[in-house]
Amino acid sequence: MTRAERRRADRIVVGGGVMGLAAAAELGRRGASVLLLERFEPHHERGASHGATRNFNNAYAEADYLDLFAEARGLWRRLEAETGRALLDLGGLVTHGPDETVSAIHAALRARDARVELVSAVEAGRRWPGMRFAGDALVGLDAGVVRAAEALDTLSEAAVAHGAELRFGHRVVGIDAASDERVAVTVETGSGRRILAEAAGVVVAAGAWSAPLLGGAGCDGLVRLPELTVTEEHPAHFRARDAGLPWPSFNHIAHDAELELRGGHIYGMETPGEGVKVGFHAVGETVDPDRRPFGATAAKRRQLRAYVAEWFPGLDPDSAAEISCTYTSTASGDFVLDRVGPVTVGTGFSGHGFKFAPAVGRILADASLGLDAPPGRFRLAAHGR
Repeated sequence: MTRAERRRADRIVVGGGVMGLAAAAELGRRGASVLLLERFEPHHERGASHGATRNFNNAYAEADYLDLFAEARGLWRRLEAETGRALLDLGGLVTHGPDETVSAIHAALRARDARVELVSAVEAGRRWPGMRFAGDALVGLDAGVVRAAEALDTLSEAAVAHGAELRFGHRVVGIDAASDERVAVTVETGSGRRILAEAAGVVVAAGAWSAPLLGGAGCDGLVRLPELTVTEEHPAHFRARDAGLPWPSFNHIAHDAELELRGGHIYGMETPGEGVKVGFHAVGETVDPDRRPFGATAAKRRQLRAYVAEWFPGLDPDSAAEISCTYTSTASGDFVLDRVGPVTVGTGFSGHGFKFAPAVGRILADASLGLDAPPGRFRLAAHGR
């Protein structure tokens, strides 16, 4: 039997998606030696971080998320300045739906001196003739698109620049935190090699695999997580009828019973070279992340096509190029960011976490190193744990 390789670091990060990479970069920035372990290859399509674009969406009324957005924006800009890469395209984001919801978001953003305006449905339709509006629209000029694939590469490079070792194709099969000061992690590689890694703490940002690694929602695991629901979601890119049409990022909040029945909130943005991305938020089938169909049901495809036909006159509803990704969601939609002994966890990003990644990485790094606790809204106690 081949003897297992042994590795030591100050901190181990489990998960090489956007949150794990951001945490590794921030831990390295603080002087910690970091070993990041990811079971799949970079840019793999089995989780939630792949793809070219994400909404950089500030359409929140809650102070905690607006605080996180402001911090994330500053940290994305810092990464751009450090690397010379463009990561944010702030071409604006349009939110429409129930007047009271739109008005509450507008008031919250105005209170923070954000660049926002309310425009009528007629004016919104004039600016974006490829879309249909049924009421006033909120235009956020501090929002737009995150170049997601570019962001993953940039965070990887930042982590390495700050001394982190990134190992892809390394699957964590066990975490032992018997001591409050030492964690042992068992790793298997694709070639069957076994690694035993030790550190003073571990950050677990493993997306859909977080609950299995940490013991689920019961009392016997390393971390008593809230219930996490893993779903497979299927937005799609649609072809514009006129290549010259302008497309903002957008949110369409459920405004009537019919829209709610067809899937509720809708989001999207233009993805250069691929089309306009349109997707229902958090409506997918519950799945085992290791046994997914990687395809929507016929009913879900019909719903999305019907929605595009009704609300996007500038798109061809029959041109859908389907995407598959996972959501790992809490009951409230709020994130889980907390530390229990030597284990720090970031999970439950509920389909709206990517844009916050550098701020989440900072929170996880500070929590793991004992420098600062995560905001109360995201801690386990807020989830009843």
